[in-house]
Amino acid sequence: MSVLPLVFTSGWASGVNAYAVVLLLGLFGATGVSDDVPQTLQRPEVLIAAGVLFLCEAVADKIPYVDSVWDSVHTVVRPLAGAWVGALLAGQSGSLSDVAAGLLGGSTALASHAVKAGTRMAVNASPEPFSNMILSTAEDIGVGAVVSFAVFHPEAAAIVAAVLLAAGVAALCFLVSRIRRFLRRRARRRAERRPAAGMARPPD
Repeated sequence: MSVLPLVFTSGWASGVNAYAVVLLLGLFGATGVSDDVPQTLQRPEVLIAAGVLFLCEAVADKIPYVDSVWDSVHTVVRPLAGAWVGALLAGQSGSLSDVAAGLLGGSTALASHAVKAGTRMAVNASPEPFSNMILSTAEDIGVGAVVSFAVFHPEAAAIVAAVLLAAGVAALCFLVSRIRRFLRRRARRRAERRPAAGMARPPD
């Protein structure tokens, strides 16, 4: 069960930025920093794809409303990535079932993704873009720091990830009103676009 803390931590981090997790773990393995990283994550094509997608997310994640669209698309991607990484880590160590590790990594990623997506909705209720940039940068730094810490101290990193997840869920409860405001604003914008689209349509 020694790999369990690393699976949990990578699952939490995948829910925030899955591409950063794959890229970091792959680089740690490819450079020989850690022997616990599966060979699949060290493959050049995996590292290149993760690097390109990480750069795309780094941009999209800092633009108001675009970040929420990106989160919607990744509602499936991030949990699947957490499950995939967890299963690979379990297969590498042989100390935990691949299925159990996949379920743990995927469910943890889904929970942290829900926290991230909900927080972004609350932030987007404010018209200024600086909150998005600050929050996105903090998330990127946090994921990098926690995953790096987990490679050397998996148990301590798992505790940090659990605290961050619990704090995120608690903060989300306080942000419910702002999330509702964001959803109402988005619904209003969609309603305003429909008449405009109808007027622009040429007559038969």
